[in-house]
Amino acid sequence: MIQFPQGLENRLFEKGLLFVLSAPSGAGKTTVFHRLLDRFQDLAPSISATTRPPRPEEQEGVHYYFMTPQAFESQEKEGEFLESATVYTHRYGTPRGRVVQQLSRGFDVLFDVDWQGAQALKVTWEPSDHVITICLLPPSLAALEARLVGRGTDRPSVIQARMASARHEIAQMNHYDYVVVNDHLPQAVEEAALIVQAERAQKTAFRAAVDFSPEKEKALLAKVAPLRGHRQAALYQKILQNH
Repeated sequence: MIQFPQGLENRLFEKGLLFVLSAPSGAGKTTVFHRLLDRFQDLAPSISATTRPPRPEEQEGVHYYFMTPQAFESQEKEGEFLESATVYTHRYGTPRGRVVQQLSRGFDVLFDVDWQGAQALKVTWEPSDHVITICLLPPSLAALEARLVGRGTDRPSVIQARMASARHEIAQMNHYDYVVVNDHLPQAVEEAALIVQAERAQKTAFRAAVDFSPEKEKALLAKVAPLRGHRQAALYQKILQNH
């Protein structure tokens, strides 16, 4: 269930930007996510709530907010999540309170959600152009499978399930504002960072603290234009065929 922002939250969202990063499992999303946070000190992470059990290295309130299914359902009914979805039998959602808190402090917010969450945020929020969605993809399905196998953390049956999910997620790429291919990590990070800069420059009327000249804005927009999602039809076929 998705709840619409009200009152104060409407005004906060008009001032800040929501950058949404999605990717199939194994495409390098977590690494790119943290590199962006390191690059931009005024970009805050959105921490999701989940019903799945924590992994040994994960900390409450740092990686996720871990909840029982009953607690998750209760908060969902109360409209405490900006978006929520079921992924691999577990529930995930974005707590509203933390996002509002970060926006009120003048931060933009970086989301790590799947394609369902990305589409939900894009459709729900006004102004919708303040939700910038970025799809991070592997160079091919073969490369993705090699990465999943190389991690050594999943059984073959789990890897096959992730590959099937990846095909579906890749098929959603035309719904994203931008598509970045993670063939070379430093380049992927740089392209994602350029998107953040370009979107901030373009929406400077809502961000008085950011000083972008018209010339700089034009240059940034030209750099990210090839990454626009609607231009990636050929890339979609290339990724699926190279298996």
